[in-house]
Amino acid sequence: MDGTEGNAGQPGPAERSHRSSVSSVGAREVQLKPKHQPYKLGRQWPDLLLRFTDAPDDDVATDEPSLQFRRNVFFPKRRELQIHDEEVLRLLYEEAKGNVLAARYPCDAEDCEALGALVCRVQLGPYQPGQPTACAVREKLDSFLPAHLCKRGHGLFAALRGRGAKAGPGEQGLLNAYCQVKEAIGSDSEHGASLSPHYRAYLLKSHELPFYGCAFFHGEVDKPAQGFLHRGGRKPVVVAISLEGVHVIDSREKHVLLGLRFQELSWDHTSSSEEESVLWLEFDGDNEGTPVNRLLKIYSKQAELMSGLIEYCIELNQTSEFAAPQETVSSPPSAAGPLPPSAQRPRLRREDSVVCSRLQHLSTIDYVEEGEQIKRVKPKRTTSFFSRQLSMGQGTYTVVQPTDSLEQG
Repeated sequence: MDGTEGNAGQPGPAERSHRSSVSSVGAREVQLKPKHQPYKLGRQWPDLLLRFTDAPDDDVATDEPSLQFRRNVFFPKRRELQIHDEEVLRLLYEEAKGNVLAARYPCDAEDCEALGALVCRVQLGPYQPGQPTACAVREKLDSFLPAHLCKRGHGLFAALRGRGAKAGPGEQGLLNAYCQVKEAIGSDSEHGASLSPHYRAYLLKSHELPFYGCAFFHGEVDKPAQGFLHRGGRKPVVVAISLEGVHVIDSREKHVLLGLRFQELSWDHTSSSEEESVLWLEFDGDNEGTPVNRLLKIYSKQAELMSGLIEYCIELNQTSEFAAPQETVSSPPSAAGPLPPSAQRPRLRREDSVVCSRLQHLSTIDYVEEGEQIKRVKPKRTTSFFSRQLSMGQGTYTVVQPTDSLEQG
């Protein structure tokens, strides 16, 4: 779908902004390169699984790839604002909307309502006071909001909902946002008019999400030790990698556990036949008032893929830094929706926002470097990479003895 071999001339906007991706039952997603031939890869799928994965033979025999048309991970967001082809804008809009509704893009309720209002405008037309808009929204609520905001009561109260009962918080917020969606200046307000301004408004709002346009990978992280027995265990996560950085998202709670730009992290991956593949993320942190280095261990069979994508994104950003000053970005036409100019719209960071990091929900390895020796900070949990090394009689790591002031802090 994206510039196959032998394609003459420059690729169009659809080819530049979108690429084919292939995924399997095991939830592995791989973006295809322009030279790849999807049909050929489909025939070679079992051989590829045997070569690049450690999946059991039974799983390889029954696994089938799924070819999907998705946004190109390496397509800059600023380039989207230069697209005027309505069909390409629609493709970008549909993918972003699907990720929001599936909670693949974690969003705060206010953002979900603002995005859902634009979907209402696209599907139902302009808001008309006095029209049965509320009933139309209520009947298709899951088409406008993620499932967790569409929950309703059961029994008698639910039955009364259709007899004039008040709408739920998510539904009422959606209706309020819908009536505030404005039409683009000079555009026809009829339902059949161009929807490009509303597609663009949806994309502009989606661009505020730090993980928009990312590639998704699956893994697990250690839970903080809890309870008298200090039991931890693991929790499933989704690792989202984009041109801007890496986000670790809680698969069940649908909120960000850790968000880092590339300039804020170091990374590596380890893989062996005896141990699980691991992606290591290192970043600056604070442990009881002491600046420390923090290590997050992500268990994933896709660790090598994630490491390679991070490296490629960093190289791509370094290359684009030289071209950016010479590139003229035209301002987009007026967009519909309650979106003030970017200069007047500071990034909203609510303390309880789902896009803010929740380091307290992660078990990290904290350490400080002094000369050539690495000292482990007093652990808040019972297990760590450093204690395991000590128990095996390897390494020169020594535990930092905390002072009274640190214990009190």
